[in-house]
Amino acid sequence: MTRRSWALFAAMCVIWGIPYLLIRIAVRDVAPGTLVFLRTAIGGLLLLPLAFSRGGFGPVLRRWRPLVAFSAIEMAVPWLLLSSAEQHLASSLTGLLVAAVPLVGVLVARLIGSDERADQLQLLGLLVGIVGVAMLVGLDVGDIQAGPLFEVLVVVIGYAVAPVIMARKLADLPSIPVVCASLLVVALGYLPYAVVRWPSHVAATGLASIAVLAVVCTALAFLLFFALISAIGPARAVVITYVNPAVAVLAGVAFLGEEFTLGMAVGFPLILLGSVLAARRRGAAATVDGDQSIRTVPLAVSKSAATMPVPSAAGGTQLTPIPSSGCSAEVPR
Repeated sequence: MTRRSWALFAAMCVIWGIPYLLIRIAVRDVAPGTLVFLRTAIGGLLLLPLAFSRGGFGPVLRRWRPLVAFSAIEMAVPWLLLSSAEQHLASSLTGLLVAAVPLVGVLVARLIGSDERADQLQLLGLLVGIVGVAMLVGLDVGDIQAGPLFEVLVVVIGYAVAPVIMARKLADLPSIPVVCASLLVVALGYLPYAVVRWPSHVAATGLASIAVLAVVCTALAFLLFFALISAIGPARAVVITYVNPAVAVLAGVAFLGEEFTLGMAVGFPLILLGSVLAARRRGAAATVDGDQSIRTVPLAVSKSAATMPVPSAAGGTQLTPIPSSGCSAEVPR
């Protein structure tokens, strides 16, 4: 890898590892739905000129049904639930729980009848990852509420399912217009909520968090991730998926004084190992044009799309198994 490639890789490891921290800070003053509106509206508007320069929204809007479905499952619902959950959960714990997305992706692939069946090593990885999640939650059960935990579970499922929609219905479209359209669709959906729940006061730290989340972790992140895909290919680019949770933990502990618990120490290595094993693919890695789509790789734009780990722009979206992701196409799975 060149110095530029390493710089892009390092940037994406950090950029998609810190959204959990930023969300945790922002929801102190801003309602979850309003935060989703601000993030998607600002991010979408920043990408608008580039979207028009890449051909505009004509082809994208002709597939409005899968676009809306993808936007809802990848951004609208997960980003709302993440913001809601982080009103009660530590940002570091949330980041580690979302690291289980590749594990759920393997299950989704089997449920939809993927052409690529999991081998014994992949099934072992799935089992190890599930044990890791159980240890992460079980050892810290006294500090975890069931409601926020369920919200994160829905987020993980959404991040695992959304790439299937992207890979099957939207993968042949240019990435920037798809991402931009998805962000603006979600922003329009949350506009009424934001008007009603507009904050009366936001601290300087909250304003800074929202700005970084929208500008850096959403708009800029998509552009950098597409560039990373072009530079080193999708197979190596998705390694950031395994670094992001560690960054989330370090950020939470360093900046918010969150505790590094026994559950994290035991559960995260198991989740990481399980995800690496479960998401491994047999055969040669797929190649991809740097301006294809949204998450990590076209994966033959096939039924096996859900088996590839996808960085999330959430703090993620995030987006899908094509060359890019939502901060989810995607984001930041």
